[in-house]
Amino acid sequence: MQQQIPLAEQLRPANVNDYVGQEHLLGPKGILRLAIESDNLPSMIFWGPPGVGKTTLAYIISQKLSRPFYTLSAINSGVKDVREVIASAREMETTAILFIDEIHRFSKSQQDSLLGAVEKGIVTLIGATTENPSFEVISPLLSRCQVYILNPLGEAELRTIIQRAVNKISETSGLKLLIKEDESLMRISGGDARKLINAIEIIAGVAKPVNGEVVIDNASTTRIIQQNLSKYDKKGEMHYDIISAFIKSMRGSDPNAAVYWLARMIESGEDPLFIARRMLILAAEDIGNANPNALLLANACFDAVHKTGYPECRIILSQCAVYLATSAKSNASYMAIEQAMEMVRKKGDLPVPLSLRNAPTRLMKEIGYGANYKYAHSYQENFVEMDFLPQAITGTRFYNPGNNAREEETRKFLKLRWKDRYNY
Repeated sequence: MQQQIPLAEQLRPANVNDYVGQEHLLGPKGILRLAIESDNLPSMIFWGPPGVGKTTLAYIISQKLSRPFYTLSAINSGVKDVREVIASAREMETTAILFIDEIHRFSKSQQDSLLGAVEKGIVTLIGATTENPSFEVISPLLSRCQVYILNPLGEAELRTIIQRAVNKISETSGLKLLIKEDESLMRISGGDARKLINAIEIIAGVAKPVNGEVVIDNASTTRIIQQNLSKYDKKGEMHYDIISAFIKSMRGSDPNAAVYWLARMIESGEDPLFIARRMLILAAEDIGNANPNALLLANACFDAVHKTGYPECRIILSQCAVYLATSAKSNASYMAIEQAMEMVRKKGDLPVPLSLRNAPTRLMKEIGYGANYKYAHSYQENFVEMDFLPQAITGTRFYNPGNNAREEETRKFLKLRWKDRYNY
């Protein structure tokens, strides 16, 4: 039986002109397009969500430049594989392109093994990652690469892909698809072209045609996809649904639900550092100063998970998840920075009060920089009342302590010192 090529692979574009999306990089004046056309290609990291064309773009670049092209997946490749590629690339007359998918999964030693070849120009590295390279790529390698951000595809771009999928199915099978409604397809895709194409392929394979035609509307799309995508897909919509349920369970102080959703992710092979990173964020966003130790434990969890990996790290993840779920909660610090940023956007760059400005020169002192500043430690209880906000927003309260024991003490502390200025 002949193996069937997935529709997503059939539709993979072979040149820049057929590539959909990332106009900021590949438009007429896009920085990456100019680099390709001038054959002056730096090593680079493509950072973006799944299904936006990172792998496809790397392949297109290699074809356009007629360069030898090697590809490794960080999931199943190690230092030995990297060294073999580099040894082979040394024999090439032109600089080879080495594409590493999910480079964030490479350990420090694996990333270290790339440094010499990248620096000497033996290979031009193209790494693809869904994670922030500032955290996941070692500094020496990151400094040798340009980072290009790939954005989720917009509606117009997704509709272009839908039409290509419809045309390809009609061309290869004779089945006519009529897209009556596409909102559910858009929602399911989440800006992921591969997920969109897979959904269309599933519908075409499952739906019963009437007079050789399949009508696709929102109701049929939702019904068919829910029936056929029940398993957790760590690169698709369920990935985000499960992590959302995990976070909401901890926020809602339910350790039982938290460890259940954690188990779902562990069983599916989710990146443990992704889980640990989300708990680190939750510790600050949803617990904050109601229990400052939560952030310390979450940070220790991230570090320990990084050192151990599966299967042992499941115990560390569980301990942290249970601790966070059973901790007192407060989003006061999170809301404080959100409101402060909103004020900055509304009011712009308000001037710093003269009393708070640094005065390293005589001229600055003469025009009032630093004048009337009161050094808190020179006063009783290391506090003296003065204006620290710009005059236009003086007295504005951004931080409102949460309703928990620790922050109630903070409220009393602030009320005692600031009296009625901030209405604590």
